[in-house]
Parts: sequence; structure tokens; C-alpha cells
Amino acid sequence: MSPAVVAALRDEMRRSEDVFVMGEDVGEFGGVFDTTEGLFEEFGSDRVMDTPISETGFIGAGVGAAMAGFRPVVELMYVDFAGVAMDQIYNEMAKVSYMSDGAFDVPLVLMTAVGMTPYQDPTHGQSLYGTFAHFPGLKVVVPSSPHDARGLMHSAVRDDDPVVFMAHKQLMLGMTDFADGLAEPAPDEAYEVPIGEAEIRREGEDVTIATLGLHAHRALEAADRLDEEGIDVEVLDLRSLVPLDTDRLFESVERTNRLLVVDEDYRSYGVSGELIARVAESRPGALDAAARLAVPDTPVPYSPALKEELDPGVEDIADEARAMVD
Repeated sequence: MSPAVVAALRDEMRRSEDVFVMGEDVGEFGGVFDTTEGLFEEFGSDRVMDTPISETGFIGAGVGAAMAGFRPVVELMYVDFAGVAMDQIYNEMAKVSYMSDGAFDVPLVLMTAVGMTPYQDPTHGQSLYGTFAHFPGLKVVVPSSPHDARGLMHSAVRDDDPVVFMAHKQLMLGMTDFADGLAEPAPDEAYEVPIGEAEIRREGEDVTIATLGLHAHRALEAADRLDEEGIDVEVLDLRSLVPLDTDRLFESVERTNRLLVVDEDYRSYGVSGELIARVAESRPGALDAAARLAVPDTPVPYSPALKEELDPGVEDIADEARAMVD
């Protein structure tokens, strides 16, 4: 997905000189996850700015620049380090517009990498979707394909509100097989994927799997396996957590009457429980069964074998969906 992100950033930077990128290793190095590959050569150090290892400093600077009328894209290399700058994120970035009664907008994109990869420790492998979705004032998007990565980045840069753009490392670097329908390169021209619209990746009648990011691919693979058993799975790719496309979620569950939520964040107080609660509150008559697959409430281990035990895999998803239908 990284070339799609780079293409969107390049287009937006050509479109407006108010758009610039800043963060650790985004310059000549091109970003640890190739998110800024080639941008330094075209735009130079004034608009592709390497920063010290000071998340508090450069995220705070990004908020100030956004208040001054720029449209910064600030890369937080790993989402795990958001805690270092949490005051800038949830007390400034998220609240400035509210506290100023709309006198100041904060058109800032906080671009960050999420998810587990082999041989990364507990402070480099979290997803934390629910953490950012919990803060009023932030929009949160999670692309699962090159097409959506480019379109959502265009939308995020052009949005007058702060947007957290959360991309899975394995998808950015091509470390995993992409599911059919999600692997195609992004179109060459600029386009927007609307923030707040989910996408049905596969239609079905027996159970809805609502998911996002890497797990959209795993859910589609699980659905293919279950199809051979006569179980018809619908896969709903959320794409956006804030705003959340509850209309499409409710419509899907009303068709299937079963909801399985899969994500790579921690199980408690997260996205999985929130989606089930939304459906239970608003469409209680449509819900015959609900379940969630997420990461147990324990730090992400360094060991790849232990990670496999924690991270919902294709077989885990298939087993849970099968049990719900049985």
C-alpha cells in the first residue's frame, strides 16, 4: 500500500504548497514504512522535514502549523509512541476547534503504523484503534487496500478536521498475501474515498464479519473456506472508525442476523465491543448471535509463535463464524 500513500501525498503537495510532511526519517530515507519514498527528492527539506526523536515536539509543531493555515501530514512512526505526545493529540489536536468555537481549524493528518509483525516487541506491535476512536474531535481511518489507502489519504489531507490515518505495517510493506479484490494497484489519478463510508467486500446471508485493515484480508479468506461448507459470509470492511458507518453495519446485520467483529486491538473497551453494543442498542431484534475476536488483554509478545496465538488468524475467524452458524 505504501506506493498508493506516496502517490496521494505527492498529488496533494503539488496541488497546494500548504501541504507538507514531517516526522522521523521521512526525508532522504523515505520513511521506515516507505510512506514518503521519493518525496524528498521532489520537494526538498522545506516540505519533507526530518525531525528529532521528539513526538511531543513535532506533533505539537504540526498542530500549530495547522492552526496557522497549513495542512501538515505528521508521521508518528509507530502508534505505540503516541503516549509520548498524548497531550498534543487529545488536548490540542482534537479539541482546538471546539475550544476556539470554530475560530481555528486543525487540518492535520496524523499518519501512523499499526499492527503486529515478526520480531517486534510489545512497544512496536500494537494497533490501538479504540484509543484514538475514543477521543472526541478526531476522525480515524484504517485502509485495507491500495485503492482505499490513496483515496482516504486524499480525503484526509483535504479535510478541515484532524484525521488519524492508521495503516497496517504488513500491508504497507507487502509482507502478507492480499485477498482477491483488495490487491489491485491504486488508480493513477487523484480521487477521494469518503471518510465515514464502510464497504461490503463480500455479500452473504449467514453471518456478518465486520473488520478493518489487515483482517479484512483474513476475513475474506475465511469466507472463501466457509463457502465450501455451505456457509455464506458477508464481509464488511469498516474503513473508517470515526465517523462510523452504522447504517451499513445495521443493514448488513439485518440481512444475516449474526455479527462477528474481528480486529487487532485489545479485546476490552475496544472496537469489537463497541460495534456489538451499537447493534444491540439500535437493532436488538435483528441480532440472533454476536461474538468478537480481538487481541487478549496482554502485551504483544516478541515471539512470532506467541503472536500467532494472540492475533486472530484465518482459521480462528472461520472457527468462530462456523460456531455462530451451527
